Amino acid sequence: MSRQTEPATQPAPGLNQVSLTGRLTAAPTERELPSGDVICTFRISVPRSGRTPMTARSTVTSDWVDCVAAGARVRRAVRGWGVGDAVSVEGALRRRFYRAGDAATTRLELEVVSARRASPG
Repeated sequence: MSRQTEPATQPAPGLNQVSLTGRLTAAPTERELPSGDVICTFRISVPRSGRTPMTARSTVTSDWVDCVAAGARVRRAVRGWGVGDAVSVEGALRRRFYRAGDAATTRLELEVVSARRASPG
């Protein structure tokens, strides 16, 4: 009599992929980090779509997302954007740790790997 075993269940592979289309609410700003790396930071506002249990009683109609571009190509792409521009970005969520004065702090940002102006609408 052969003994059959259940196949081991493997956890589903993770996926950290974000795609957003919204309006630029804070102009892109380039700065050099203490490491010497240059980043470009900006913020976009994304309209909320659909009701969820968390938003059902809220009057807020949009969410804002802090974005950071480290790659030279993406930094060049966003450099000419202005507040109010419709934009599309793709990337991954990243937790960044840094020092602000004497305190260590953290921020969740979208690391942008692809960016373009979106058609208005």
